[in-house]
Amino acid sequence: MSEFVDALLNNAFMQYTLLAGILASVACGVIGTYVVVRRITYIAGGIAHCVLGGMGAAMYLQKVCNWTWLHPLYGAVAASLGAALVIGFVSLRWKQREDTVIGALWAVGMAVGVLFISRTPGYSEDLMSYLFGNILMVTPESLYLIAGLDILVVVLGVLFYNKFLAVCFDEEFAGVRGVNVEFYYILLLCLTALTVVLLVTVVGVVMVIALLTLPAAIAGHFSKSLRQMMVLSAIFTVVITTGGFALSYAPNLPTGATIVVLAGAVYLVVTIGKKLLSRRHLLG
Repeated sequence: MSEFVDALLNNAFMQYTLLAGILASVACGVIGTYVVVRRITYIAGGIAHCVLGGMGAAMYLQKVCNWTWLHPLYGAVAASLGAALVIGFVSLRWKQREDTVIGALWAVGMAVGVLFISRTPGYSEDLMSYLFGNILMVTPESLYLIAGLDILVVVLGVLFYNKFLAVCFDEEFAGVRGVNVEFYYILLLCLTALTVVLLVTVVGVVMVIALLTLPAAIAGHFSKSLRQMMVLSAIFTVVITTGGFALSYAPNLPTGATIVVLAGAVYLVVTIGKKLLSRRHLLG
């Protein structure tokens, strides 16, 4: 642990990495709470796996077409928002099976990403890092984009808190009260998509859903309101990402995987502990 602290104090690159995890954690706390309460984890999973297609296309255009300005995260944002809009309209307007469309987007998004990676000259190590997670690859340029997305997600998530609350708990009542349910549901999906992009930089596409949902689920055990759940979820996410980063540093373990394993361990301990305490209270 002392090695990690020394590196953090003396290495700007490590500080960028820690800041990226903290920024992503704030958005994760707000939107992850909505995802857990609204029970749209499977939708978030479909969106997450479309991200690789956008990143692969962006990297291909960057290297083959010499679009040097095109960062892979720009492609991730475009692909995730496109997937969110398709899923939202299918769910609300089209009479198609939602799970089938999500499954198709899930598979096709990953396949498109793999195809673009295979056609991109050179070794696509960066894209593989996005797939499996490597928070150590965060650059100052990435950090600016992460900060911008984080501010957008948090501001909109808090600004439309009451509308999202109504959509999450009682769509019919919200519609009767004049809330545009379709608009706010699609907006929530778009914010979820942006949060997925933020978390991809921390734990990668494969494990993004774990970090989006587990801290919020942990916070749910200690919360009496949705606002409280958001705050606690953000705090838990910051602690888990920082803790996973620290634990992975000395033994040189994959940072994203360590973060997710730590999140899962905390969730299990909290869930089992709460059940044991409840049982003891009933017996006592």
